[in-house]
Amino acid sequence: MRIRVKICGITRLEDAMTAVHHGVDAIGFILWPQSERYISPEEAGQIVRYLPPFVQAVGVFVNPDKSWVEVASAAAGLDLLQFHGDESPDFCSQFHLPYIKAVRVRDGLDLLQYAQCYEGSKGLLLDAYAEGKPGGTGHIFDWKLIPSGLSLPWILSGGLHSDNVVDAIEQTRPLAIDVSSGVEIANGIKDADKISVFMQGVRSCENV
Repeated sequence: MRIRVKICGITRLEDAMTAVHHGVDAIGFILWPQSERYISPEEAGQIVRYLPPFVQAVGVFVNPDKSWVEVASAAAGLDLLQFHGDESPDFCSQFHLPYIKAVRVRDGLDLLQYAQCYEGSKGLLLDAYAEGKPGGTGHIFDWKLIPSGLSLPWILSGGLHSDNVVDAIEQTRPLAIDVSSGVEIANGIKDADKISVFMQGVRSCENV
């Protein structure tokens, strides 16, 4: 089965085009101003203009105001919303775009119940937990905490890079994966060689 890939934290057109060249399915833009990978909606929109058909533009938000989601998603030309904070199901579902909900996985969190709460989402993005950080930690979590029988599609995230992505896929068999710092040379600056090697690892796991 083909594994979907999103490269997140894109801030430059050349990085987006490199990702597209290597066959990613989605490009992620961090629209949370406190992030070191923040990009303005207008700058994101300039990149989105060059994305080919069937490559989704995803906007990442952390506990935003309703107005910010509406303004930013329109200016950037987003296809999908990703909520990475403590947003409620009602908040996430009030917009005209589909959404995915990130969850920071840790001991004691009932992912089965979490999936039921966000049943209106397109899926869950499973990320590593770190105190006081909504994401982008660069660390993996214990993949054994992912239960079987989740009612929603899920995306594996958290600390993935070329040296562990094959192991991650073989152990968890995700529908999709999300990478940011694992293909970077600096915050928000991607590396073409790292993207290439990462994608080779992903593709090597398909149809196995």
